[in-house]
Amino acid sequence: MRSMHRSAIRSTLVRRLSSLAFFALMGGVWLTFASSAHAAGQVSHQSFPSQVLERDYPYTLYLPEGYAVSNQAYPVIYLLHGSFGSETDWVDSGLLRRTADRMIRLGVIPPVVIVMPGSESWWIDGYNESARTAFMDELIPHIEDSWHVVPEREWRGVAGLSAGGFGALNFAFEFPERFAAVAAFSPASYHPLPPEQSSAWRHPAFQRNGEFDPTLWEQTNYTAHLDAYLAGDTMVPVYLTAGGRDHLNAVHHARLLQSALLPHQPANVRLDVLPGGHTWRVWRASLPRGLSFMSRHLREPVPFEGDDAQVVAP
Repeated sequence: MRSMHRSAIRSTLVRRLSSLAFFALMGGVWLTFASSAHAAGQVSHQSFPSQVLERDYPYTLYLPEGYAVSNQAYPVIYLLHGSFGSETDWVDSGLLRRTADRMIRLGVIPPVVIVMPGSESWWIDGYNESARTAFMDELIPHIEDSWHVVPEREWRGVAGLSAGGFGALNFAFEFPERFAAVAAFSPASYHPLPPEQSSAWRHPAFQRNGEFDPTLWEQTNYTAHLDAYLAGDTMVPVYLTAGGRDHLNAVHHARLLQSALLPHQPANVRLDVLPGGHTWRVWRASLPRGLSFMSRHLREPVPFEGDDAQVVAP
């Protein structure tokens, strides 16, 4: 009887200890989860009325962890989507929040605000909308008026994939005084014309009377800005990627651009050829490389003070 009683006590103790171990383990898991959640940046969907577009201008916004209480103004990167894409692509398919959170947490990049605008054009003043004018004249001023970012070139970068890479390069070469770095992933900066498989041929931005307008393509491609850029005094560091199996031959066109830039900025143009095609697999792999490259050329957050959050640049 005593043996049976001792056995029952031992069983009860084992169950209680197991329960305590379980709750301790779950508490550790909860604390880890809470810590990870606390360390996460904030993603939200925003918009503002655009006079140029005559509609609301949508964008997705990434704010780094601690933004609301940091009393700092941040560098800002404008991250553009591809043809027929939207402002949610980089978050939904590109793993933007997870990538940015991890890189900031590890100290690979400083805390940064990332703006992912939406466009119905190829980031040009096309036949369907004036996306270039809206971006430069409305979006950038709106961001700098609404959020804690430094409104100076040294804190401003631009990047994008495919048609967004086309747009990012165009912005950087046409307005080098506005951007301190640019990254283009599988950029659709085809020269002299897009390949037959490119959606540019059927995109409304380039459609005039139902047909692709090659003159508009030539006027809006980076080649239209390149001579003036190369003759100027302001240099924008350029990072390029492309998939080695890209069916649109993005590697070839990226190498053409790299060759044109090398005499002008040999230490500030880089091309990485990655495994894969014209796909999100390549663009997800490109994103941390591009963020890391641009962060080396963008200045870090600075304090602001006063009720109007005036930036105090060093």
